[in-house]
Amino acid sequence: MTTLTRQDINFGQVVADILCEFLEVAIHLILYVREVYPSGIFQKRKKYNVPVQMSCHPELNQYIQDTLHCVKPLIEKNDAEKVVVVIMDKEHHPVERFVFEISQPPLLSIRESKGPLGGSDILLSHVEQLLRAFILKISVCDAILNNNPPGCSFTVLVHTRDVATRNMEKVQVIKDFPWIVADEQEVNMQEPKLIPLKTMTSDILKLWRAVILDRI
Repeated sequence: MTTLTRQDINFGQVVADILCEFLEVAIHLILYVREVYPSGIFQKRKKYNVPVQMSCHPELNQYIQDTLHCVKPLIEKNDAEKVVVVIMDKEHHPVERFVFEISQPPLLSIRESKGPLGGSDILLSHVEQLLRAFILKISVCDAILNNNPPGCSFTVLVHTRDVATRNMEKVQVIKDFPWIVADEQEVNMQEPKLIPLKTMTSDILKLWRAVILDRI
């Protein structure tokens, strides 16, 4: 088994690419399952070898892509601790939060393999299996949650480490899409109920210690 440090390869970029691709699918699926938008704007596609629902609304898709494009540099530098999808009612009070906790290992272990990509074949296949399990959990989460009120909207929050927070005002990945501090009413919920959804641990990416649904 070969052990590499983060500096030996562009480890942060590998993590960010995989995570942002997954988050894009997960956000679309959450919006569909929790009926934030009409089902008619979604189309069935396949990702991680399972069917998923993806929006075909250009403006919504662009918002999600721009958000993740801005999140990606934080993940590359291991500065993002959580990515949170917040579903809010008409008064912009959070009624539900999908919390994705992120953790990256300092070392990457690659076992010898005869595959065309060496040990990475096995590692990436394992990660895909774990991500598939996440998607399947999200697709059935409505069975354990109450219905949301009509007229809900959503936003995406990022919890960063202290060092990143001090520098974020200087970083603007997309013009006219700046970082802003979240309102307290978007962050805090009164007496939330915590529902563990899924935990992912992999040799290559210890990305999610746990994913938890917050529910009033």
